[in-house]
Amino acid sequence: MLRPDRGIEQVYLHRAPVDMRKQMDGLSLLAQEVLRQDPLSGSMFVFVNARRNKLKILVWERNGFIVWYKRLEQQRFHWPRASAEAVLTLTGEQLNWLLDGYDVWRMKAHEVLHFSVFN
Repeated sequence: MLRPDRGIEQVYLHRAPVDMRKQMDGLSLLAQEVLRQDPLSGSMFVFVNARRNKLKILVWERNGFIVWYKRLEQQRFHWPRASAEAVLTLTGEQLNWLLDGYDVWRMKAHEVLHFSVFN
């Protein structure tokens, strides 16, 4: 399974919803212009859609961008709403908790879904 490294030090959450049709160039522009961070720094930038069921992560690795994309089938990503900040930072470990369905701010998890291809 591909996952972001838990040891990464800087993860920036873009708090406002993003159009998930944006690809690497559009997301890197948001990192630069909205988050005021260098998209080539090796930091991770996390974006969510309005329904909070889709998430994209952008990171520069040596010679090119990587984009991770995750879509939840039933739940929503727990996304901070109470902060006045336009961008929040997480650790790599907290990012992985978020991807696993935890509310990083309250440490509450999603229910595990069990699907079967054979019915």
